[in-house]
Amino acid sequence: RAFMQRVNERYQQSLSHYEDLHQWSVVNPEEFWEMMWEFGEVVAAEQGSRVLENADRMPGARWFPEARLNFAENLLRFRDDRTAVVSLREDGQRVSLTFAQLHDQVAQIALALEQAGVVPGDRVAGFVPNCHYALMAMLATASLGAIWSSCSPDFGFNGVLDRFGQIQPKVLFATDGYLYNGKRINSLPRVAEIADALDGLEQVVVFPFLETHPDISSIQKAVLWDDFRIPDAREIDFAELPFDHPLYIMYSSGTTGVPKCIVHSAGGTLLQHLKEHQLHTSLTRDDTLFYYTTCGWMMWNWLVSGLAVGATLVLFDGSPFAPEPKTLWDMAEREGVTVFGTSAKYIAACEKAGLKPGQTHHLPKLRAILSTGSPLSHESFDYVYRDIKPDLLLASISGGTDIISCFALGCPTRPVYRGQLQCRGLGMDVQVYNEQGQPVVGEKGELVCVQPFPSMPIGFWNDPDGSRYRAAYFERFDNIWAHGDYAEITPEDGMIIHGRSDAVLNPGGVRIGTAEIYRQVEKVEAVLEALCIGQDWKDDVRVVLFVRMKEGFTLDEGLKKRIRETIKAETTPRHVPSKIIQVADIPRTLSGKIVELAVREVVHGRPVKNQDALANPETLQLFANLPELQN
Repeated sequence: RAFMQRVNERYQQSLSHYEDLHQWSVVNPEEFWEMMWEFGEVVAAEQGSRVLENADRMPGARWFPEARLNFAENLLRFRDDRTAVVSLREDGQRVSLTFAQLHDQVAQIALALEQAGVVPGDRVAGFVPNCHYALMAMLATASLGAIWSSCSPDFGFNGVLDRFGQIQPKVLFATDGYLYNGKRINSLPRVAEIADALDGLEQVVVFPFLETHPDISSIQKAVLWDDFRIPDAREIDFAELPFDHPLYIMYSSGTTGVPKCIVHSAGGTLLQHLKEHQLHTSLTRDDTLFYYTTCGWMMWNWLVSGLAVGATLVLFDGSPFAPEPKTLWDMAEREGVTVFGTSAKYIAACEKAGLKPGQTHHLPKLRAILSTGSPLSHESFDYVYRDIKPDLLLASISGGTDIISCFALGCPTRPVYRGQLQCRGLGMDVQVYNEQGQPVVGEKGELVCVQPFPSMPIGFWNDPDGSRYRAAYFERFDNIWAHGDYAEITPEDGMIIHGRSDAVLNPGGVRIGTAEIYRQVEKVEAVLEALCIGQDWKDDVRVVLFVRMKEGFTLDEGLKKRIRETIKAETTPRHVPSKIIQVADIPRTLSGKIVELAVREVVHGRPVKNQDALANPETLQLFANLPELQN
């Protein structure tokens, strides 16, 4: 409302509803984003007079081309005694830092990185749990203009190398271990293995998460956090850099090989997150923001930007159901969480566990629940309002790693309709196109964005001519971002996401590429080849793996166990299939590629349109009406 009023006064408008503001924002993108810069109080050495260059080019548009700023300076703008971050573990250990303490501790790491030779453009990687150490390492990295990239410590060796191996970090921050579901898991052997395998790595910094004094003697170039930091450093020399200077490298799911390295800009990430936090979530200094996430998911990057408005962050690492299902609600009550972020799968699991936080917990401050990762079911909307709190804002939000933000999300001034995302984001000209490339309302189609926006990636790492970047988003429709989501705009002007329009698996909202699974399955001697799909199951997606065995082998329980263990050891627990089924053959195209989408259609009882492209279409029958997939 305050933002709308400012627009009305400045531009002689009479905007009164969200629809009016959204329409104005996409018709006048330069005025909108310039106003957002001012409203968000962006800290910058220079803003410059120009807002947008090459407005008609996607990719190719450039925002605030004359601006100079630093991302970390914006997140560390407050330096007082209010609580900046609360870092929690599943075993109850709690660390709290004020804004002043956070600033000083970041200064100690920033100076240490600078003395280690880190300069703008260098990569710094984190093999880290979601905790205050990870946050400080990221902020110190960004203060120097180096590029931060992280993944969680449950990733296997290959999963880490597929990511960090491409970007060649100069420094690796790592944990000595982590906790999950009551288990203490030692990470040091894997850190040693990763450090040995990374070309160009000059320093490993290990922070104590499990042990007070971890033994790092087996890790090359390793130093403990307390020995690395410069304890008397108090000030940070923030590097003032262009708006589109790289900040983060995020990773695609790796469907067709190694994951793509998506490079995001400091200015674009900052401005987009300020908009989503301040306007779409009404976030202020009085809020306590929590999101259940790992450092391998973009919601971590989204969460930590909450510091820029001075909100208190709650970081939690561990299982959301350990030691008991009500753990996160206990935390929300104790910490006074006002905005609680989670996944659709977690909300459904709370209902299945019979939790009724509205009756068992005192949550007077809780005013919003955000849900992402997969579409939130109608039943989960009902559950939240019935059993958690009747007068909060339930915002199902959707965007992605690709844009480090949202295309559709919450709106504090609009009603909530069950099964719908409330609105399309301000300044985001999001539409749904049918097969003919025409915008439609009330019909399913491709989610597209037809104008540039600041948090579009700068590009992909190691993609000098931009061809891989263009192929990922701009081949379907010329000069238009096609996101790969199957969506519809509702008569209420909300949005429904019906899932991915490609073969990416999405159990519990974590995007998983089939190639990551195949690489592990094929290590199992008895398996000839495999095909993996996501089966829609109980308001979520479960991973189903079909295996074709080598001559003389059959799939028994022992072999299933070995396959699962192999996948889990080298990727993450989320990659492990719910069902493993033996088949006699696997369908493939004339050029020899296996066809996941066709099998997925058959499993869901839908027709396969283009069977002419298959070398062996008769094999599709092997996947129809399988009794194993009925339970």
